[in-house]
Amino acid sequence: MSALQLLNEHRCFGGVQHFYRHDSCEIGLSMQFAVYLPPQAEQGPVPVLIYLAGLTCNEETAMIKAGAQQWAAQHGLALMMPDTSPRAANLPGDSDSWDFGVGAGFYLDATQSPWATHYRMESYIVRELPELLRGLPLDTSRMGICGHSMGGHGALTLALKHPGVFRSVSAFAPIAAPTRCPWGQKAFSGYLGEDREAWARHDASELMAKAVNPFPEGILIDQGLADKFLAEQLYPEAFEAACAEAGQPLTLRRHAGYDHGYYFIQTFMADHVAHHARVLGQS
Repeated sequence: MSALQLLNEHRCFGGVQHFYRHDSCEIGLSMQFAVYLPPQAEQGPVPVLIYLAGLTCNEETAMIKAGAQQWAAQHGLALMMPDTSPRAANLPGDSDSWDFGVGAGFYLDATQSPWATHYRMESYIVRELPELLRGLPLDTSRMGICGHSMGGHGALTLALKHPGVFRSVSAFAPIAAPTRCPWGQKAFSGYLGEDREAWARHDASELMAKAVNPFPEGILIDQGLADKFLAEQLYPEAFEAACAEAGQPLTLRRHAGYDHGYYFIQTFMADHVAHHARVLGQS
């Protein structure tokens, strides 16, 4: 396990916002991530909420824009935000488009060349990051996961595939059925090839259809109805139907007038932090 290099830190709502760099064993490159430690971490380990950002974002985006630290400080919950893809892999075509390659890792382990060597975001988040976080005052036995858009896809799929790692899950405007939408089809064909069964293993609606109530305390999703990506890319109704079939408690809130961006996320972030704090035993 590589050592953490502290890049900078900032006092924030009584806690401290940290930014780290390390050499990743899973990715094979240097990676950066952010951790907010609430004031309660000075007294002992606190639960962790991992937040996965969307296309084009990095580890700073949500820490700056989401307004989550104030609510994390209130509930005694740490926030951890990884990057959205490897950086500096310098693969052919990895920066040609905004929805594939750099900034668009889709939180999976690629199987196709040349992506398979470095694009291992699922293993990075599920296996490597929890080990790194154990060096901080964090209780990694109590971890939740949340995300936005591509990150909402990541939060739902990683939670469903690794329920022993994550005890709570929520999402903002997730790509809920990526096998049906252009973003998902582009990413999956590039990272996973043309095997549709492999695609289904990274589709939250497909995974939920085979699940048996994996999160009995419920899943929270917020979706803006003025979201320009709603009809073509997101398919929350597919995940809603899969949850109903599986008997999975789901709170899917639809909000008139709200779009896909961080003003929408700021508006409802307090509810998401409270949801995770309740399930993880802090409220």
